[in-house]
Amino acid sequence: MVDHPSVGSAVTPVVVDASVTAAWCFQDEATDASRALHRSLPHRQVVVPLLWHAECANLLLTAERRRRLSTESCSELLDLLGELPIETDDETAHIRGPVIRLARTHRLTVYDAIYLDLAMRRGIALATRENDLRRAAASLNVTLIQT
Repeated sequence: MVDHPSVGSAVTPVVVDASVTAAWCFQDEATDASRALHRSLPHRQVVVPLLWHAECANLLLTAERRRRLSTESCSELLDLLGELPIETDDETAHIRGPVIRLARTHRLTVYDAIYLDLAMRRGIALATRENDLRRAAASLNVTLIQT
């Protein structure tokens, strides 16, 4: 499912994970769907867990270390990500209970389970490119956004 917002139309709120954000940062990872989601950000409620900030910083630093981008580009991308209209959910108490259960039950990393838990708690869609996370979300009837 891809939401294509038009002026005045409501679009699905969404939890975005770092795999989708990577597609926004690196042209060779982008798809038409990931570009459409990025363009829709000003018209959409986007929520990320606190973890997203660390994951995005790490993916950009790793790209810098692998010489995929310069130090300057890494800093610029971090600044741009910081300017996105995104709400950060800093609820961490769920890690000890619901998150670890989701990770065990669906054989996810704790990191992926954090995104799934957030989407479930908020009752909103999830945008991810991670196959295991997509599978788990689908099995729990969490709406997935095409990326």
